[in-house]
This record gives sequence, C-alpha cells and structure tokens, in this order.
Amino acid sequence: MTFRSAPRALATATAALLALTGVTACSNDDSPAGADPQRVDVVAGFYPLQFLAERIGGDAVAVTNLARPGAEPHDLELNPGQVGQISEAELVLFLHGFQPAVDEAVEQQAGDRAFDVATVEPLLDATAGGHDHGHEGEEDEHGHEDEAHAEEEQHAEEASDGAKDPHVWLDPTRLATIGDKLAERLGTADPDRADEYTQRAATLRTELEQLDTEFTEGLKTCQRREIVVSHTAFGYLAQKYQLEQIGISGLTPEDEPSPQRLAAVAEEAREHQATTIFFETLVSPKVAETIAREVGAQTAVLDPIEGLSAEGDGDYLSVMRTNLQTLRTALSCS
Repeated sequence: MTFRSAPRALATATAALLALTGVTACSNDDSPAGADPQRVDVVAGFYPLQFLAERIGGDAVAVTNLARPGAEPHDLELNPGQVGQISEAELVLFLHGFQPAVDEAVEQQAGDRAFDVATVEPLLDATAGGHDHGHEGEEDEHGHEDEAHAEEEQHAEEASDGAKDPHVWLDPTRLATIGDKLAERLGTADPDRADEYTQRAATLRTELEQLDTEFTEGLKTCQRREIVVSHTAFGYLAQKYQLEQIGISGLTPEDEPSPQRLAAVAEEAREHQATTIFFETLVSPKVAETIAREVGAQTAVLDPIEGLSAEGDGDYLSVMRTNLQTLRTALSCS
C-alpha cells in the first residue's frame, strides 16, 4: 500500500551510515533519544500520531515528531539523526504508506517496537467519499465535453486503483479506536503505568466522541453537501458525515490537475452552486483560487491536519472545530 513513490536510497544510506559510524541520534530539539530514563521514548511520524501519544502518554512519555511544524509530511526525508531516533525509540508510531522514508527506516531499524496505526482501522479506498457524477445515459449538446470528462474520471480511477486513503484521523471515532490500541502498546512497553494509559485513552475517547457529536449535529441540516477540495484528503470525514468531496487533484496535494480536470471540477462546482473552494494550510492555494475565480466562489481553509502550521496554534481538537465552523458556513447549515 503506497500513496506516492519516493526515493528509497536515503533511508538505506542513512541506515548504513548508522551501522558504520554509530551516529548518536538527536531529536528535533537536539536532545538525545531516550535521554530521560523515567519516560517512554516515543517517535511519531507526523502530527496526529504525536497528538495521540502526548494525550495518552501524558508525563510518562517523551514524544518526538519526525515532521516539523509547517512542513508537508508526505515527502519527509530523514536525516541520520532521525533514523537514529527510530532505532533507539521504545515505540515508533507510523502509518504505513503515508511517509515512504519512514516506512523504510521502520522496516530496517524498529522491529517489533513499531506500531502501524493502519492495522487498527481498515483504511478506505482512495476514491471513498467522492462524487458520483451520474451522467450515464444522458445526452446533451456537450457530448464531446462529457467524453473528455469521462476520460479524466477513468484516468483518476486507474491512478488510484488499489490505493488507500491514509487520513483516518479525520473521523474522530476511528482516531479514538487507534488511541485505545496505543494505550495497550504503551502498557506493554511500560507495565507499571498501564492503567494510567488506559484511563487517559478513555478520557480522550470521551472528548473525541463529543467532537463527533458536534460534527453530526452541526452538519445535519445543510443546503449543500458537496465540498470542493484541493485534494481528496477528506474521504473519512465525508463518509462519516454524509458529505461528498469533489477533489481538484488526487490523494496527494502535489498532484497537478490537468486542464480537463480543472474544467470538470469548475462545472461540478457550478452544478452544485458551491460558494466556497477549499484549500489547505500546508499547500499553495493557487489552484483553488483559479477554480474559485472561474465559478465566482470564495476560498477558505479546510485543514486535513497532516501537520500544524509553523505557528503551531491549537491542537487536533481545536483545528477540527475550526473545520466544522468553516463547513457550516460554506454549506449554509442551520
């Protein structure tokens, strides 16, 4: 299961460097991995996993996030120190396929200390939560445009064939289940505090279920249910709350949409009277702005929470609540 291709040479080279030179791992704050013997040393691949580890681990864990704030985590490349952190950590949290360089380092360095959160909740297909255009059997004067549209859809389906959507954390109830399993893994690594981890996971589950209730109620009655997004990261959110996402580009934000795809999305936005085209905090808004100008809509941020902004404002819960308010405004929810 791979969401995008990435060079494998870097992780291999850094692993070899470690083996030959015994590089001492340094965390993002330059402190050695495992520096505090009283705490469980946890390495997280990206922000939502850091959030879970900090909330469930509390003061009993020391968490390092491999992806820096403000950086897009898909294309993370690891330096030798980060590979060393993975090698020395007591628990490594990652989502297989989301960060290829992390996958490579985990395979070589982490062994049974790795926890792949993708094994907890079945991942959705990359096309889940998308829009069914429903043009089959229809005829109009735009037959040739429809043909181009169909070809574009077929290409997108072929490109995503077998691919999985990694953004499982955008369904709060799925994230709660991952949190429960993380508490078990922390309890295995640190049996003396197993009950504490279980209790904190239960507290977090209550908060995430409350968030789920807020989304369910807040999006229950809306004039529109289609969201036009810069890339199709919102399948879990769309499925959970009966929305339909129309993606300008594919599963990864760097995918460049073709002119045909841009035209098709603009047409759909007009059909559904979309008033807002969504872009992300960590990705350029230029393509979303182009579509918005084309259809006379405005733009707004809908955050897939792959990472926090460089300013680091808020946390998972607050960003999700901001997303909810943004959706309610854009979809004219009562």
